[in-house]
Amino acid sequence: MADHEYLMLLRVTLRQLQIFQAVAHARSFVRAGELLHLSQPGVSMQIRQLEEAVGLPLLDRIGRRVVLTEAGQRFLDHAARILGEVQDAAADLDGLKGLQRGRVVIGMVSTAKYFLPRLLARFTAAHPELDLRIYSGNRDELIGTLGRNEIDLAVMGRPPARLELESELFAPHPFVVIAPGGHRLAAAPSLDLFDLRDDTVLLRERGSGTRLLMDDWFRKALFAPRRQIEMGGNETVKQGVLAGLGVSILSRHTLTLELAHGAIAILPVDGTPVMRGWYVAHRAGKRLSPAALALRRFVLEEGGGFLGEAFGAGPADAATARQGARPRRSSVGQSTER
Repeated sequence: MADHEYLMLLRVTLRQLQIFQAVAHARSFVRAGELLHLSQPGVSMQIRQLEEAVGLPLLDRIGRRVVLTEAGQRFLDHAARILGEVQDAAADLDGLKGLQRGRVVIGMVSTAKYFLPRLLARFTAAHPELDLRIYSGNRDELIGTLGRNEIDLAVMGRPPARLELESELFAPHPFVVIAPGGHRLAAAPSLDLFDLRDDTVLLRERGSGTRLLMDDWFRKALFAPRRQIEMGGNETVKQGVLAGLGVSILSRHTLTLELAHGAIAILPVDGTPVMRGWYVAHRAGKRLSPAALALRRFVLEEGGGFLGEAFGAGPADAATARQGARPRRSSVGQSTER
């Protein structure tokens, strides 16, 4: 590398790397700006200055989408490593500040948003000076943030085998078959999955943990819906069920209000609820700050009881979850779900 090229790269700021990473992952200048609380022109200006410093185009616009150039793909890897090192340095220095002034970035799968903010409110009430940042996405998106070392902790379903993670089960996670309150089978005492063969099945998007569960269950049962509709997110699926568009499978933890008002019914299909588990995970070998360690301990100690209070999960549910989803402290990806 020529001296002038090296000097140009020294002009790159950490903020520019953060903005570039956000645009690359969101595939949108507008969405990246929303995530970082910046205007779209501000994002564009920072990316333009970054490309001038690098000396190569990093992003291309195709219609409304943003795609990485070959240089952008390579530079994104470097940016992730640099930002990860900075985050590790911040965590290391947080250890000198102690718990009260530390910072924690916790990520959660979208289904966890129905309970985790309330659980975190208890933690922050006891630690008001803590700088807590929360990220939400589907399973694949959350795995990406773990792999890029962008978050300290993750609350998710069974962690993937392809990442080296430390993970531990803290609560059972039941999934149920749901239908509109007035569905023809809502009052049935028991059902077989094939009783739903004439119903349209609403599926979560690919990349979500719920979709993985549905695909796995249907495959093992040799069940193929005659018609299915893919929808993005729990709320969209619930609205589809409420509108009579079809039936679906969702986490019991997403349905409190709808069940209380009788708008949605749980169908008593054999083999349900399908029990999975809630895990708290972080990258193996990652040095957690005192604040992150304290939050991890809090989730492990309080999470199960909190979910029991909020959703009525009892000891039998917890035992069932442990049978299907063993607690673990995996180091080199010992879990089986991919």
